[in-house]
Amino acid sequence: MADTVLYDVTDGLATITLNRPDAMNALNIEAKAALRDTLREAAADPAVRAVLLTATGRAFCVGQDLKEHIGLLAADRASGAGSTMTTVREHYNPIVTALAEMPKPVVAGVNGVAAGAGAGFALAADYRIVADSASFNTSFAGVALTADSGMSWTLPRLIGHGRAADLLLFPRTVGAQEAYELGIANKVVPADELADAAAAVARRLAQGPTAAYAALKESLAYGAGHSLAETLGKEDELQVRAGASEDHRIAVEAFVKKEKPVFLGR
Repeated sequence: MADTVLYDVTDGLATITLNRPDAMNALNIEAKAALRDTLREAAADPAVRAVLLTATGRAFCVGQDLKEHIGLLAADRASGAGSTMTTVREHYNPIVTALAEMPKPVVAGVNGVAAGAGAGFALAADYRIVADSASFNTSFAGVALTADSGMSWTLPRLIGHGRAADLLLFPRTVGAQEAYELGIANKVVPADELADAAAAVARRLAQGPTAAYAALKESLAYGAGHSLAETLGKEDELQVRAGASEDHRIAVEAFVKKEKPVFLGR
């Protein structure tokens, strides 16, 4: 695995760490491909029951590596190939799909600035723990681009259409406290406590009923685009599946015995 992305699996928790601190974890081709492939590996590994996405250094991820990008644009102009922006379908879309549709919970530990696609990746996670020194910025319009990395889907669902349009049309730095007030951050902690706090939440999820979490993710995504009647039908389907799980049996038996359940993730 490329060292632009670090990967560790311990006790059911996969920790995926963006590791280009000198570049503020900007996304060059190597990093994007490594992140995409690592997320796919975590999604497919039955030993992984939760994922923590975080980063080294003072930034979470500032989005596209513009130093690399400008060189690719120049090469495209010279060749007429127009291939630079294929990174959206080759990298960003698969990354966001892996985060959002992974059948296990994903926690983003946002240690610093999250901008552009970096913000998009954080928003695609299920839960965001944010350092009090961190910030978010949509960035796209500032470099004459439109939203990618799923942000036109995730951001309005988190904060509403009007506020999302404001942040996309007029990119600005949104500090940790404002991010919490808007609904972007689930929890804000002191910067020196972020690593422990994010890992604690992710470990708790890794010990939980993994199949039930997968069903919850599926039902939330489904309900965002379907009617009440359709969503009730989906809830029925998913609850039948959850009710047949081994973890549900374990939980009910533990409740009757007044014990804490020990979930197996199935």
